[in-house]
Amino acid sequence: MKRKLILVGNWKMHKTRGETKAFVHELTEQTRDASCHIFIAPPFTALAAAASSAQAGQIVIGAQNMHDAERGAFTGEISVEMLEEAGARFVILGHSERRHIFHETNAFINRKVRRALESRLQPILCIGETAEEREEGETEEVLRNQLEECLQEVSPEGIIIAYEPVWAIGTGKVATPEGAQETHRFCRSWFEKKFGKELANKLPILYGGSVKPDNIAELCAKPDIDGALVGGAALDVNSFVQMVKRLER
Repeated sequence: MKRKLILVGNWKMHKTRGETKAFVHELTEQTRDASCHIFIAPPFTALAAAASSAQAGQIVIGAQNMHDAERGAFTGEISVEMLEEAGARFVILGHSERRHIFHETNAFINRKVRRALESRLQPILCIGETAEEREEGETEEVLRNQLEECLQEVSPEGIIIAYEPVWAIGTGKVATPEGAQETHRFCRSWFEKKFGKELANKLPILYGGSVKPDNIAELCAKPDIDGALVGGAALDVNSFVQMVKRLER
């Protein structure tokens, strides 16, 4: 089944509102004929500016994280309602930096996924193994547990999965296209066994981890890799435009 490719830029803790507006304007001008879906996740402070700037094009703006509660005494957190009001249309959940730096559990991420699905935000659920887990041959077990626990009592209709091996994020190390394809195939097979072939064939599964203009085309040429979640290489507009133009299926 042919799935349209998706390119997601995760800016993490980078860019002011002014920088965001300039970036989105330039990206819009250079990607009007893009064949892939383009998502950008700016910092919370720049969400409204990004959403306003993106109105003239096809760029989708979303958030890098959210809390599972509707409101309450959660200093420094942000709710679904706040994100939607700022113009967000998707949210990244379970990123490895949230898991490993901020110690988010699969159970907490599951509550976030369910909250996002109750709203109008499309979840991008991140999964991935560490270098130690990979070396011990535990990749499939780790991914299976993350999928089962993060998607407990959830229908994955409308969800995007992003496989990001922790050992490849920001390190310059990249899974080989063949290795990434094998892992993506495992993930799609898990969805097929649990939810059926039709849903599994429609589900977008992205790759993330030191993706750049010079490796994105080879990675996304594999049949089960449906695009990329990009960090550092998404901060430069020319680099990001190059990646958009190299995504053809």
